[in-house]
Amino acid sequence: MSTALLAIFAVILIILFRILNVNSAPQKPQLICKDQAFLSTILKIAPVISEPYKPTRLWGFSGHVQTIVHSIIGRVRCPWPIGERVYISLPDETTLTYDLYQPLSTGHEDDVTIAICPGIGNSSESVYIRTFVHFVQCHGYRCAVLNHVGALSSVKVTSPRIFTYGHTDDYHTMIKNLLEKHSSTKIVCVGFSLGGNLVTKYMGEHGINKLPNIIGGISICQGYNAIEGTNYLLNWTNFRRFYLYVMTESVKNIILRHKSVLLSEDVKQRYNLNEKDIVSAATLPELDEAYTRRVHKFKSVKELYEWSSCAFYLTNIAAPMVFINAVDDPIVPDKLLSPIKELATTKNNTLYIELAHGGHLGFYEGGLLYPNPITWLDRTLVALVGSLTLANSDRALKAF
Repeated sequence: MSTALLAIFAVILIILFRILNVNSAPQKPQLICKDQAFLSTILKIAPVISEPYKPTRLWGFSGHVQTIVHSIIGRVRCPWPIGERVYISLPDETTLTYDLYQPLSTGHEDDVTIAICPGIGNSSESVYIRTFVHFVQCHGYRCAVLNHVGALSSVKVTSPRIFTYGHTDDYHTMIKNLLEKHSSTKIVCVGFSLGGNLVTKYMGEHGINKLPNIIGGISICQGYNAIEGTNYLLNWTNFRRFYLYVMTESVKNIILRHKSVLLSEDVKQRYNLNEKDIVSAATLPELDEAYTRRVHKFKSVKELYEWSSCAFYLTNIAAPMVFINAVDDPIVPDKLLSPIKELATTKNNTLYIELAHGGHLGFYEGGLLYPNPITWLDRTLVALVGSLTLANSDRALKAF
């Protein structure tokens, strides 16, 4: 009996070790960049991207655990930064909000604002956003954080829509309003997951000539192509269907939370919405067929996804860009990363950083079981913002 129990215990340990991937060792990120002068400038302030990333020893080498810990816990010792909530009434009667945070220290020659676009259904109140905001405030940067329409329970939805995967007008409105308050500030656009897609698409839509204050952008853990990405998420490989279900329920809960406006009888008739189909949707494509593509007047979900995907706007980007992905991200399979790798090998002022570990927006580091309060991602992003500022100064000197 004891031998059998010992055997079962050994099997459980083997499975656990395989899931946690504890035999892995820290690895240096892979850097893909055609423009060696640009890369050299980045490395002056962000040498961290050339050093091994050391995940939390007992569980940090598992992309699943990193992703789940990020989703459930967020960040260690999360602060609550103090800022100003800005309300903007849009022509379609939407109430748009963003939070503006001033720097907590001085010392930078340049006035730099980080314009943050959070992940799906997230806002300035999301734990990972709060931690990042506080960290960059302490490093002397101003932050503006877009609150996706519908994401804040404390802000009522006032028009029959919430955010979408490719609707960049809200982000653009935040940028314009920010510049009315701080006309001379230089802006670095930072997007997480869905926000990374929105920021990248935005940069491709507008180009540098229309956005002279924007000196660069950073995209983290996005999938680049919603059509292909959804096809991967619809299968159970690497438990992707589970993550798709969680995302679907998150968006559905936002719709139902604002049901009195989004699903009023008038709105349902105007857009031909069936509430039962919305409530019963088990995947994002089903929810987007029942709700999103109708409200935003697309003929099909495929048309919506193609319009939303930044992959079709990459070649139009003029400003410097940095893209970050992890190979073990269970939500973004590595096959989706080919277009961005190719872009980095052909386009100037473009850097792709690929980590072996980190999961989806996790990137916890240090410690045996308990990670450091500041993640690899937080400190790397601060360094990259500084690097993009330096690169912009170098270009200005050459132009002069």
